[in-house]
Amino acid sequence: MAVSEVAAEGIVLEDSRDTFGQKVWDLVRRKPLGAAGAFVVLFLLVIALLADFITVYDPVKNSYDSMHVPPNAEHWMGTDQFGRDILTRIIYGARTALLVGFVASFIGSTLGLMLGVTSAYFGGRFDLIFQRIMDIFMSFPLIIMALAVVSIMGTGTDKVIFAIMIPFIPRCARVVRASALAVREIPYVDAARTLGFNHKRIILRHMVPNVMAPYLIMLTSFMGQAILLEASLSYLGLGVQEPTPAWGLMLQGGAEEYAESAPWIPIFPGLAITIGVFAFNLLGDAVRDTLDPRLRSQ
Repeated sequence: MAVSEVAAEGIVLEDSRDTFGQKVWDLVRRKPLGAAGAFVVLFLLVIALLADFITVYDPVKNSYDSMHVPPNAEHWMGTDQFGRDILTRIIYGARTALLVGFVASFIGSTLGLMLGVTSAYFGGRFDLIFQRIMDIFMSFPLIIMALAVVSIMGTGTDKVIFAIMIPFIPRCARVVRASALAVREIPYVDAARTLGFNHKRIILRHMVPNVMAPYLIMLTSFMGQAILLEASLSYLGLGVQEPTPAWGLMLQGGAEEYAESAPWIPIFPGLAITIGVFAFNLLGDAVRDTLDPRLRSQ
């Protein structure tokens, strides 16, 4: 009897594993570009976390005996104008890109989520005034708003994160508010008010969980934009500063001066930015197609 129960349990576990694997495979088959983007993002995360074990070179130490070395067996992507290994700086630069991209996107989207739901919940004059403030912020392009904030606060990784986070808040708040307005009209929100629940509990426990789909879509789409904004600010000298490895900072030091004499200096950081942003965009599109009910059946 015990043997049969164990065997039955093993069959159930095996079926569960098969079911999970089949679901993953179905998702990959239906969204191959999204799966490719997720693989690249995971790869960047792994090399960023294991950078200390992947490369033997110091990303910030100058070596004037090895300046402008073209790609070879020792330096796969060559060296820059200071003799630093470009591949090493790209690997360590992934840390900066992912840190800025995730933190700025997460904080900006989360604040936008809370502000959008709160605005939709209270409505009336509060919603009207709040939306006009959001319109003012959204009237500025992302890069212009980020430039304005970082020029006031100064440079550095933490300042760049804050500068990129600010433009994301109104954009996420506007999208989340549209969904929250529909949720507010559902009867269980009125029932919660009737039972005497306070505003905080209704917003956090009854409205926020029902607008997570647009929040996750905005979060993943913002990550690619945050990486591009960080690279742009660093390229302009208003972002991460030397000697911190950053993809945009690497372009600043070699995009123009060494475009012909040492083209590997700007090419590889540019490819890293392109691949990283493209991967996050593919992942964001897949998340949108999966969570958006209007696109789920397509």
